[in-house]
Amino acid sequence: MSVTTSINDTAAPNSASEARPYVNYETHPDRYAHWHMSVDGAVATLSMDVNEEKGLQPGYKLKLNSYDLGVDIELNDALNRIRFEHPQVKCVVFTSSKERMFCSGANIYMLGLSSHAWKVNFCRFTNETRNGIEDSSRNDGLRFLAAVNGTVAGGGYELALACDEILMIDDRSSTVSLPEVPLLGVLPGTGGLTRVIDKRQVRRDLADVFCSTAEGVRANRALDWKLVDHTAKPQQFEDAIKQRVAELVGESTRPDEANGIELKPLDRTIDGQGLHYRRVDVLIDRNARIATITVLGPEGEQPTDPDSIHSAGADWWPLAMARELDDAILMLRTNEPQIGIWIFKTRGDLDAVLKTDAILMRRRSDWLVKETIGLLRRTLARLDVSSRSMFALIEPGSCFGGTLLELALAADRSYMLATPDDQSASPVIATSMINFGAFPMVNHLTRLQTRFCGDGGPIEKVFNQLGEPFRADEAARLGLVTFTPDEFDWDDEVRIAIEERASLSPDALTGMEANLRFTGNETMETRIFGRLSAWQNWIFNRPNAVGEQGALKVFGSGSKPNFNWERI
Repeated sequence: MSVTTSINDTAAPNSASEARPYVNYETHPDRYAHWHMSVDGAVATLSMDVNEEKGLQPGYKLKLNSYDLGVDIELNDALNRIRFEHPQVKCVVFTSSKERMFCSGANIYMLGLSSHAWKVNFCRFTNETRNGIEDSSRNDGLRFLAAVNGTVAGGGYELALACDEILMIDDRSSTVSLPEVPLLGVLPGTGGLTRVIDKRQVRRDLADVFCSTAEGVRANRALDWKLVDHTAKPQQFEDAIKQRVAELVGESTRPDEANGIELKPLDRTIDGQGLHYRRVDVLIDRNARIATITVLGPEGEQPTDPDSIHSAGADWWPLAMARELDDAILMLRTNEPQIGIWIFKTRGDLDAVLKTDAILMRRRSDWLVKETIGLLRRTLARLDVSSRSMFALIEPGSCFGGTLLELALAADRSYMLATPDDQSASPVIATSMINFGAFPMVNHLTRLQTRFCGDGGPIEKVFNQLGEPFRADEAARLGLVTFTPDEFDWDDEVRIAIEERASLSPDALTGMEANLRFTGNETMETRIFGRLSAWQNWIFNRPNAVGEQGALKVFGSGSKPNFNWERI
C-alpha cells in the first residue's frame, strides 16, 4: 500500500518544519495491505485482514485486526469502487480473514502515540466512512451485512453498527463490546454510543452495563439486548450469511445488470504552493494560515444522455470535480492542521453549471448519475463537519450556481462584490432544483433550510426565482449572502475579515462553528459529530486519558491508570 510520501519530496512542510509522513488518501485494490475485496454477481465481500506490520506511522503493530487511518483509507476506497465500478452489487458483506477475531477496533497504541489533532481527525474520517455506508443504504439502495465471525470490539463494532444487519457467530467464546470507558478512559464517541441508542434502540440501563463492561457479551445476550440482529452456530454460519444476503439483495434498488466505470487515478500535483487538480486548485498561504480553494466549472459541451455520461465516466465534470474536492478536503484536514481558514472561490460559466445540474436532476434515476449525486452529497457534508473557518468570495467570473452554490451556503460567511456601475461585470449567483433536496446536510435538512432555520418564507421566495441570476443587491435581499462590499471597499473589508478571523482562538472557533452550522432537530449524525467535537475532544485532552499515567498511555503495560477522581 502506498498511502504516504515524504512531505519533503512532494510538498512544502507545514509550520512545524520537521519531516513527517504526508498522508495520501488515494489508493487502489492492487495496493491494499489490509482488505480483500471480491465481487460475485450481486454480492461484494470485504474481508478484513489487517497486516500488523503495515501501520501508517511507525511505533505500533496493528494486532488483532485493529486499524489505523491507513486501514480506513483502504476501506473508503473499496466502498467507492463498489459504488462506481461494480453497480450490479446489491449487498456488501463485511467479514474477517482472521480466525475468531472480526475486528478489535482502533489500534490503542496508535492512539496513545498520536497527537490530539491526529486522533480527532482520525475519528472524524472513520465516522464519515461509516456514515457513508448508511448514506448509500438510505439513498442509493446498497445494502450492508456485518458477518461477525469472531470477537468484535470498539471501532470494529462501530463498523458493524453502520451496517443494515449484524449476524454474529455463536461459538461460545466470541464477544461484542464497546470497552473504551473501562479500558481506555475515553468513550465510544465515533458513533458507538449514539448508534447503540439511536439506531439499535438498546435500553439505556442495558447500554450502561454494556458500555462499562470491558469483557463484553456473548452472542445470546447480544441478541437479547438488540446489539445484533441474528446469531448462528459455527456449523450454520455460512448458510446464515447466504440467507441474510438473499434477503438484503431482494431489498436493493441497484440495477440487475450494469457496466461500471473505472475510477482512474486523480490528476494531482503537490508542491510548495498547494494542491493542484484539473478542476480544483488549492493555494496555501502558510504565513496567513489560509487555503484558497478554487473550483472550476464545466468546460465545453457536457453529455446529456446516459450513454454519453457513461462514456465520459470518471472524466464527467460532476464526478471528476467531486472526487478532486473530496481529496482536497481530506488532504488539507490531515496534512495542514495549521491552515485554519478555507476561502472558496469558483471560476467558469454559471449557465454551464446550471445546465449540468439540470442533467443531474433529469437523469438521476440512472445508477451512475445517482452515485455521482451521492458522492457530491457526502463530499459537501465533509465541509459541514470540518473544523475550519470557511468564507466564500463571489467575484466577477465566479459561477456559484446550483451545485457550486452549495459551497457558498456551506461557508460560515459569504462576500459578494457589488458593482452598481457596470452590470455586465457584476458577479451573479443562482439556484437550481439541486439546492432543494439533493444534498442534505447531516441534520437531514438542505443548506437553504439550515440557513433560514427552517423558515419556509425566505426559502419560498428563493424557489420562486429558481434559476434566475441574482446580483449582489438581490442576493443580499434574499438572504443568500452575508456582505456585499462595493469595489472601493472590497479589498479592505475582505482582508480585515480574514485577518480578524485568523487572530481568534482556533479552539473557540471550532466550538462556535460546530454550534452554529446545524439547526432544527438533532439527528443521529449531528449527535455523533457533536459528541466527537465536544466530549471526545475534551476527554482526549484530559490527563485521565492521555497523561503519563493516563489509561491510554499505560494500556498493555501492566500498570493501572492513575485517575484524578474529581467529577467535572
